[in-house]
Amino acid sequence: MIKSVGQNISAAIEASRLREGGKTRASSSVGSGAASSSSATSASPAARMAAEGAPIDLDRVAAIKAAIASGNYPVNPSAIADRMIALDLPNAG
Repeated sequence: MIKSVGQNISAAIEASRLREGGKTRASSSVGSGAASSSSATSASPAARMAAEGAPIDLDRVAAIKAAIASGNYPVNPSAIADRMIALDLPNAG
């Protein structure tokens, strides 16, 4: 099932809030001992990136939401249709 744009933005904002809450809790518990800091530094970069989640530009999200609310968000139906069709076509390779 395809989510609407509003659902995707809401999910992204909620995920960002959850990550920020986790960072706050993690930073307060890190000061409890050297063992926790050594395990944090030994994690691979990929593991750290996976734990942090996808980067979200909250300023851009807010700007897009404001543009949608004011009716100034540019929509190009032809480009959207072309990309949807491209997703459904098998690769010719």
